[in-house]
Amino acid sequence: MPSRRTFLLVAGSSAVILAAGAAGFALTRDPLRARRPWHEAGTYPDPMRRALSWALLAPNPHNRQPWLVDIISAHEAVLHCQLDRRLPETDPFDRQITIGLGAFLELFRMAAAEDGLSAQFDLFPDGSGQDGLDARPVARLRLEPGGRSDPLFVHAPGRRTNRTAYDLARPVPAAVLDAIAAAPDGRVESGCIDDPAEVQTLRDLCWQASEIEQRTPHTWQETVDLMRIGKAEINRNPDGIALPGAMPDLLRMTGLMTRETMSDQGSLAYQQSLDLVESWARTAMAFIWLRTAGNTREEQIRSGAAYLRVALAAEREGIAIQPMSQALQEFPEMAEPYAEIHRRLAPEGGTVQMFARLGYAAPVPSAPRWGLETRLR
Repeated sequence: MPSRRTFLLVAGSSAVILAAGAAGFALTRDPLRARRPWHEAGTYPDPMRRALSWALLAPNPHNRQPWLVDIISAHEAVLHCQLDRRLPETDPFDRQITIGLGAFLELFRMAAAEDGLSAQFDLFPDGSGQDGLDARPVARLRLEPGGRSDPLFVHAPGRRTNRTAYDLARPVPAAVLDAIAAAPDGRVESGCIDDPAEVQTLRDLCWQASEIEQRTPHTWQETVDLMRIGKAEINRNPDGIALPGAMPDLLRMTGLMTRETMSDQGSLAYQQSLDLVESWARTAMAFIWLRTAGNTREEQIRSGAAYLRVALAAEREGIAIQPMSQALQEFPEMAEPYAEIHRRLAPEGGTVQMFARLGYAAPVPSAPRWGLETRLR
C-alpha cells in the first residue's frame, strides 16, 4: 500500500513538473471527445433526434445516463431504462434512476418546444413496479404542433453539477433562493433553507450520510466501480463518475489512484475521497428540497422534471448546485439519516425526492456524455 509520504512525494513532484513547463500535458488531459454531445445538441435534422440530443444532457444519478430510446418516426418514440445502468446498491428501488429519467423527459419537452412542438408523454403505459424498473417502457413520446418556448431552456447549455467547495464568504441572497425554488411547475413542492443554524445541522447530516455511504463496503464499491480516472477512461466510458485532469492522470499512472486504492479503506486515496466529500457537505451555503405527497413512479418522474428546472434556474442566477442525495438513499445502513431528513423536511408526511446544496463557486466543465446514436435502440 503506498504510504502518505510516497503519495505526497509523487503528487508534489507532479505539481512541480506541471509548473515547470509540462503545461502542454495538462492541456491534453481534457476528455474533449466525451464532451462532444454538448456541442452536437440541437444539430440533428429531424425534430425527434433534435429534441433527444438535448434530453441526453439531463442530470442523472452517478451520471449513468440510463435512457434508451426506440425511435418509431420523426414524431414518435418509446423511452426505456437501460437496466444495467441502474444503481442496485445505493438506489435499490430505482427511485433516483427514475428521477433522472424524469429530468430527461423535461429537457426533451423544452427542446421540442423550441421547434414549436408540444411533447406528450404516456408514462409507464404497460405499468410499473415499485420494487424496481424492468423492461417495460418508461414512456411513449409524441410530438404534436403547439409547443411554447420555455424561458429556462436557454440555460441548458450551461447547466452543471458543481462538485467543488463553495465560497463560505458569499451567502446566497434570499431573493435568489426564492427564484430558484419557484422554478418547478407546482406539481412538486419545493423550498430553500438558508437559516445558518439549520444549514449547519443539514451540513452535519449530509456528512453523516456521505460517510455511511463510503464506509459501507457494498455501496462504496458501486461508486468505485463507476469511477473513470483520467482522459482515456473517460473518453472510453463517458458515463459514471469522471475524474479528469492532469493530476488524476499522473496519479493513475503511478498506481496511487486506481479503483483498487480507492476501495482500500487504509489507503490515502480513500481518505482523500472522504475529505473531498466532507468539503462538499461543509461548504453548502443553502439547501433546496423537493417533496411529493407519495412516492409513485409518476411522482418520481415529476420530481426529475422539477429538479431539472431548479438546476436551470440556478444556472440562470449564477448559483452552483449539487445534489446531496445520500441521506435519501434507501439501503438499510442509511435508515437513520433517511428518517432524520424526512423528520426535518417532511414532518407531516410525504417523500423528500431531491435534496441539493447551493452556493457560489468557480465554473466547472460539462459532464461527459454518450452520443445520441449510442442511446438509440
